[in-house]
Amino acid sequence: MTLTIRKADERDVALVFSFIRELAEYERLAHEIDASEADIAMALFGPNPRVFADIAEWEGRSAGFALWFYNFSTFRGRHGIYLEDLFVRPEFRSKGIGRALLRHLARRCMAEGLARLEWWVLDWNEPALKFYRSIGAVPMDEWTVQRVSGEALAELAEAR
Repeated sequence: MTLTIRKADERDVALVFSFIRELAEYERLAHEIDASEADIAMALFGPNPRVFADIAEWEGRSAGFALWFYNFSTFRGRHGIYLEDLFVRPEFRSKGIGRALLRHLARRCMAEGLARLEWWVLDWNEPALKFYRSIGAVPMDEWTVQRVSGEALAELAEAR
């Protein structure tokens, strides 16, 4: 049984996009996808990439991915990694692939002197919550996520 984790390259755009779609379907959020493969290609491999992806391969087959970017903590005075998406295809689950992807990012944090690794998880996703607790993740219950997007974002941008 072999697991390889590698940095995504331009040949992986369709694969990364398929992982995004599969994750959205699992999370019951497929209706919210308005990104295209071209958008993902530009984000990952355009002139100034600000997001990165790692691909997990199990015995040479694409099994999962992690899509992430650097964030910053003013309180810590250092960058960290924000994990936007972590997904392992159902047929590859329970093989340690999700843990390996998180370990890979944790090692990057340590090597680069980053302050933390963080992500969101849907509150109904009990298997993920249980797994995250098992690796020492701590829920940030005192924080409430806020978002402005779509029309509200456009209106805010135009507000005087």
